[in-house]
Amino acid sequence: MTAYQDDIKHFDQVCKDAGSAWAAISPEYAARMKLQNRFKTGLDIAQYTADIMRADMAAYDADSSQYTQSLGCWHGFIGQQKLIAIKKHFGTTKKKYLYLSGWMIAALRSEFGPLPDQSMHEKTSVPALIEELYTFLRQADARELGGLFSQLDDATDAAKKAEIQAKIDNFDTHVVPIIADIDAGFGNAEATYLLAKKMIEAGACAIQIENQVSDEKQCGHQDGKVTVPHADFLAKINAVRYAFLELGIDNGIIVARTDSLGAGLTKQIAVTNEPGDLGDLYNSFLDGDVISGADDIANGDVVVKANGKLLKPKRLASGLFQFKAGSGVDRVVLDCITSLQNGADLLWIETEKPHVGQIAEMVNRIREVVPNAKLVYNNSPSFNWTLNFRQQVFDAWQQAGKDVSSFDRAALMSADYDSTELAQEADERIRTFQADAARDAGIFHHLITLPTYHTAALSTDNLAKEYFGEAGMLGYVAGVQRKEIRQGIACVKHQNMSGSDIGDDHKEYFSGEAALKAGGKHNTMNQF
Repeated sequence: MTAYQDDIKHFDQVCKDAGSAWAAISPEYAARMKLQNRFKTGLDIAQYTADIMRADMAAYDADSSQYTQSLGCWHGFIGQQKLIAIKKHFGTTKKKYLYLSGWMIAALRSEFGPLPDQSMHEKTSVPALIEELYTFLRQADARELGGLFSQLDDATDAAKKAEIQAKIDNFDTHVVPIIADIDAGFGNAEATYLLAKKMIEAGACAIQIENQVSDEKQCGHQDGKVTVPHADFLAKINAVRYAFLELGIDNGIIVARTDSLGAGLTKQIAVTNEPGDLGDLYNSFLDGDVISGADDIANGDVVVKANGKLLKPKRLASGLFQFKAGSGVDRVVLDCITSLQNGADLLWIETEKPHVGQIAEMVNRIREVVPNAKLVYNNSPSFNWTLNFRQQVFDAWQQAGKDVSSFDRAALMSADYDSTELAQEADERIRTFQADAARDAGIFHHLITLPTYHTAALSTDNLAKEYFGEAGMLGYVAGVQRKEIRQGIACVKHQNMSGSDIGDDHKEYFSGEAALKAGGKHNTMNQF
């Protein structure tokens, strides 16, 4: 007997035990509503998705072709449509996640209006978006199951009924893991813990935290990034772990992000107790002048002992200290090893370009110490992918002795090069980037932080250009609606997508034949 049939049997007994007062309650309808609301709390979702993500991590360790992917979504509807599309095109949601981008929350969800990615938005907007995303994903489950129930009711053939019943019994939920951005924790370790709890209670199974200073936090692709000593960052990793454990999500995932590759500054000199400890290693990267005595110290100078010598670190007018030029890769490797050795599960290395060789160089060094180290990687829209990969091909050809005299390396973005062999090879490298990087650079999860920010702008531009121009209404019909119909976009029936059919089902459950339904023959949605 299936779980659905078991629930019907259970509710049948419950109704019988309640007596005649519950005579109007249908055990089958109750079973349907229970199945349409599989996840009762955010913690149910967090545990379910943590189990999925842990299984996916193990699968990747065994076979690097089993990497995972996600797209950043700034609204529950966008996340819902993404998962509906994935199920339509691929038949399953397996290995497909959602990414919650702090950048998009700042730009699109703050009560202050659009903000830069500098942790100025309300911290409560982070768990609020997680809850919103899962509300829409759960509604997608209810909508699809409601359609299957209607098909089951309409089926007259036993074989057809069995086929539909199998789809119900093996239903693939739209609820998938969310990797959620907590920025630098929005304050001290206690503030990080409190916010992490809210995020987990909303459903997050994976929390990404970065090693920047909270009050100086910058987008990973902006200048002026300032990192913190390892002890400060590890305290926040511990805070997130305690939040997971307190809420019963023992296998929650922590993604430790390092911005050290592009961060040339620190706000603090690390505390060190003995030569070679973590604080001493952090301080060894400071840029400055070796001095011999007090005569080399001016008023207000700071001096530290590092590598057995007195160092006067270079201090900027802002009070920040500067790292040695060219030390970024070494700091990244130290950051990553330290994070994995102190409770992090996955790494995030923010880079300035998408280059498999560059990422692999760092990951290989990390794996000398932590063999199963693996990354979450930002396939960022901040990269000019076309120019980057055309230049990579140009450089490879030049190194191989191939004639590149017909190309201007600085101008390779030009459409004049689109049909060239160089451009075609670059596009092929872009196409295979995720598989190549998963295989060669330890990337378990590929994401794009803010793709739906760009797609919303692009589609709106196209519609505005046509609708307000000579095309008029044809701009919408040809550019949107006709494509929706022919591509099988479920949202063309927008009343259904917004829940009208679910509401009609409930009206029938509650009122029987007296129900006043919205989906009758005069509903214009029936034109589709």
